[in-house]
Amino acid sequence: MSIKCKVALAGLMLLAAGVQAEVPAELLQEFDGYPHAQRVSLTTESVIDHEVGLGAIRKVRGAWGFKESERLSGELTRYTWQVGDGFTAGEVLAELESRLASERLLFSCDGRSCGKGAQWANRVFNERLLYGRDDEQRYRVYGEDAGTQAYRLLLFSSARTADRQYLHAELLKVRP
Repeated sequence: MSIKCKVALAGLMLLAAGVQAEVPAELLQEFDGYPHAQRVSLTTESVIDHEVGLGAIRKVRGAWGFKESERLSGELTRYTWQVGDGFTAGEVLAELESRLASERLLFSCDGRSCGKGAQWANRVFNERLLYGRDDEQRYRVYGEDAGTQAYRLLLFSSARTADRQYLHAELLKVRP
């Protein structure tokens, strides 16, 4: 493990000091104060039949869509951060994943197996700045279906260049 990665890991561990199991909303709020990532956008909205991708995005008969997905309604909070100070979005995503180890992973893909990066950026997340190299993208979906605690947490990392690394998170609190 590189020194940069160890420093990043130590920084995020300090944010979580004393916390065993975290609620995804609390984790994202804590991460918003991470010193090596600057928030680019934050939005919250109510959604009806929001599509959550549980598979790669691909083109079938001329139309882009997910190999598998589900439609859910609820409160959607979107965060986008630009990762800096020599850290990669992949390193930061790996740290967030380690903090979510007790959560249920519903889908995961890396690189080209996720599909085209331009489609993730423009069609799925509506954030053109997330467009990056297909081989550098990573997508994760975590979820829980327990009544009032039901949620979906989507994490997406991308890299255009060494200086343009992004991490995007969407938390959908599902309405029963």
